[in-house]
Amino acid sequence: MGQIYLVRHGQASFGSANYDQLSELGQEQARLLGEWFASTHQTFDRVVTGGMKRHRQTADACLAALPKSYRVNTEWLTDPDFNEYDHHEIMVRHRPDFDDPDEVKRFLASSPKAKYAFQDIFQASMSRWMSGEYDREYREPWPAFKQRCVGALRRVMDSAEKSQSIIVFTSGGTISTICQHVLGLQDKQVAELNWTLVNCAVTKLLFQPGRVTLSTLNNYAHLEWLGKPHTITYR
Repeated sequence: MGQIYLVRHGQASFGSANYDQLSELGQEQARLLGEWFASTHQTFDRVVTGGMKRHRQTADACLAALPKSYRVNTEWLTDPDFNEYDHHEIMVRHRPDFDDPDEVKRFLASSPKAKYAFQDIFQASMSRWMSGEYDREYREPWPAFKQRCVGALRRVMDSAEKSQSIIVFTSGGTISTICQHVLGLQDKQVAELNWTLVNCAVTKLLFQPGRVTLSTLNNYAHLEWLGKPHTITYR
């Protein structure tokens, strides 16, 4: 039976001019994951990354912690279909004023509980996107995103040899959508699950021809391992 490890990227640079890069903490999270794999003697036959910078940076920092002997024959592939949805567009379609970064900063600065207020707005933005009522307004409607994620998973499975271990560096929305496919979740549950995924957490799938099952979900024991609570982040 084959194994697919879906890794959410490390903490990105939220609030900076370029979100699509790891923060210093994101680099540390990825390194800790690599050290965890090394301590458990985990090897991989294939590495797949989405096309985003934060995916590749997470992969580089994580796998650099593995012994060189573990990486000699590992195949690396890039598949943009493991990319995240466009969270900026989804937000702006619901709150056009948030197209201005300064407006977002003003909102966060003026809200007593900015974190929760922002989460409520983004949840409403996701509900609008997933409702099906406004598909024509989005470059990638929800059904297209869902089809893209499931298609990427199927390609990995179809091209794998028997009993291979494959690691995929991707994003939370992609992982949540793949879990929806595997578990038969409702659309609403996808958004709720996405909020719970920890940066650099691992979701493990088991697969064989024509079948895929969930083994572990959102495992971040490697971040608890050294007793550093600050390494556990969600955004």
